[in-house]
Amino acid sequence: MTQTYLEREILEQPEVIARQIEQETSHVGEIARAIRERDPRYIMLVARGSSDNAARYGQYLFGVANRLPVALATPSLFSMYNTPPRLDGALVIAVSQSGQSPDIVSVVEEASRQGAFTLAVTNDPESPLAAAAQDVIQLHAGREQSVAATKTYTTSLMALAMLSTALADDAERQEQLRRVPGWMQAVTARCDETIQRAERYRYMDACVVLSRGYNYATAFEVALKLKELTYVLAEPYSSADFKHGPVALVEEGFPVFAIVPEGVVAPELTEFLGGLKERGAELIVASGIDRALADAQTPLPLPTGIPEWLSPLVAVIPGQLFALGLTVAKGYEPDAPRGLRKVTLTQ
Repeated sequence: MTQTYLEREILEQPEVIARQIEQETSHVGEIARAIRERDPRYIMLVARGSSDNAARYGQYLFGVANRLPVALATPSLFSMYNTPPRLDGALVIAVSQSGQSPDIVSVVEEASRQGAFTLAVTNDPESPLAAAAQDVIQLHAGREQSVAATKTYTTSLMALAMLSTALADDAERQEQLRRVPGWMQAVTARCDETIQRAERYRYMDACVVLSRGYNYATAFEVALKLKELTYVLAEPYSSADFKHGPVALVEEGFPVFAIVPEGVVAPELTEFLGGLKERGAELIVASGIDRALADAQTPLPLPTGIPEWLSPLVAVIPGQLFALGLTVAKGYEPDAPRGLRKVTLTQ
């Protein structure tokens, strides 16, 4: 099979993340110092699509490491209803790979007008979003040609992780950040194996994607990749929410893709997967935990020892590769999903 843009960009991620750390760490430190001087009371994150999933990661990240309340913006309040909320004391962070979408730009413009500190996280430092914000964290991902975002998603996560670490002035976390490319490389090295394992699911037309905590974002991102590339009705859930009714979906052979990181959520997730296995679920599990992998019909191993706060950067890669493999198995074109364009402009 000729290598697609999608596969090439998935496999680029360890190198891209290493470049981002090298080229942006000093600048992020300067931004963090400026933010500390402003002493924001809370963070508002604004995004769409894959960037919205990165923002979900930010909710846990800034909440745990920086003890800051985090809200997700409702862009239509700014762009359509013309009733923006008060942003006194806010740090407004807009995440957009292209930096083009008018509704995201409108939030940043209004936040700046109200006197909030505004920050863009984008792959295009010349974009309208970058021009509207007071400062910019660049993704340094290079051109992303595949319609489905991969390297711009993980660099968005890394940008938020770098900012959180700089705000906390945490040397230990800074060292952990530098290990991410190596952990990613260990996963991309299993590319062919993961792609082949997806063939088992070529007739799958619906599934759920589960995780919790930091990887709630990963569940949403993997489900999005499955929907936009394979046209499978993939629904993301926190395992806690899934117990409140949707678990009734699970019967013999029902596919469940689960992300089980090491950390505080591991015991609950692992126990829950055991219960789903008893109900006959078909389990696809990305994890570095032997017990979780043992319950899976399709185990997708992760390196061990990844701190939970950084696990979404690594754990999403098996989902990306699985979606690629399933796309090929179903006979679809990975680089041209139907009805989609690379840049989506929303009002």
